[in-house]
Amino acid sequence: MSDDEVNYVKKTKTIHYGSLEDSERARLENAAVEVESENSDAETGAPPPPPEKPNEYMELEEAMSRDKQALLEEFERRKKARSINVSTDDGEVKRNLRQLGEPICLFGEGPADRRSRLRDILSRLGEDSVIRREAVEERKQFEQDQEQTWYHEGPESLRIARLWIAEYSLPRAKTRLAEAKKLSELPATAKTARFQELQKKLQHMAIYSSQIGDTRPISYCTFSPNSKLLATASWSGLCKVWTVPNCELKQTLKGHTSNVGAIVFHPRATISQEETACNMASCAADGSVKLWDLKGEEPIADIEGHVPHRVSRLSFHPSGRFLGTCCFDNSWRLWDLEQSTEVLHQEGHVKPVYCISFQTDGSVCATGGLDSFGRVWDLRTGRCIMFMEGHLKSIYGN
Repeated sequence: MSDDEVNYVKKTKTIHYGSLEDSERARLENAAVEVESENSDAETGAPPPPPEKPNEYMELEEAMSRDKQALLEEFERRKKARSINVSTDDGEVKRNLRQLGEPICLFGEGPADRRSRLRDILSRLGEDSVIRREAVEERKQFEQDQEQTWYHEGPESLRIARLWIAEYSLPRAKTRLAEAKKLSELPATAKTARFQELQKKLQHMAIYSSQIGDTRPISYCTFSPNSKLLATASWSGLCKVWTVPNCELKQTLKGHTSNVGAIVFHPRATISQEETACNMASCAADGSVKLWDLKGEEPIADIEGHVPHRVSRLSFHPSGRFLGTCCFDNSWRLWDLEQSTEVLHQEGHVKPVYCISFQTDGSVCATGGLDSFGRVWDLRTGRCIMFMEGHLKSIYGN
């Protein structure tokens, strides 16, 4: 026999499983313990413990019912998809897919496949999903348009008013800056002496007199330019003028029928303004604004245009020609008393405008709103030149 004819047999590997003695001994001990427990229960008469229930449950019937329900719903959806009418215009199909937030074209997809995909999406979302999405997009676009700042051509009266305000404010601003320059050149000792004198006056302030002004709460009070009169506004709808310092009632102004928000004096009232001319202005919660003189009890004129919105505050321009009013339609108005017209209806606040005040030069004004923001407006250009933020709640004064 040659070496090529020799058959080699591979030796099998022997596997040792170990001894079964330990496992068998443990099994016999457990069986003996169970027999003893059964005998003791039989002697005491106690029933044998119930067999242990498995912890895992196979809810086959419920799972099958869910699968059947899902299958039926899928059949209904496909049936509904076949009944949905989809446009044959491929461009419109793409627009609908874009409105639904889906890709307008997939790799290797033709117009027919695209129509089928749109039909399948509509069967899942509903046939009116495109219309609902269009409504949502239109509402979003409308809200964005409302938040944008836009300008339009104003009336001729506004141009006249702005030119007049510019001519009025520029010389006053020049004078104010010259006085500020002189004040800055004063020595520090002189400035300190002024501050100390003012502090002494403030420290000695005390109640001089007290008077019951009305049967309902007093909402506003202000002194006349010569400090000899005090005007008060009340929730009763009455405005009253008192003498200072005697606190004697001089005049009762009757005309408002709702809560009066404020009353203000004309800048030249009690100084150079005639008593029969416009010396005061007041506003109320029903949107009424009235002008008063220092003689009668009835208003001499009404400013209309705010109803039904509340007018919370108003203020005279330093020149006395213009009157600013705050309206609860999220705007403030500028009225030219000489032209007897509204020259500016300014928006900008997102909530009602509550207060307004003019700078002493007459070039700018500041407004505060219930949106917790303040704005400074240039009356000569109509633009908001400063946006003031920092308040956490509504602004009620400036």
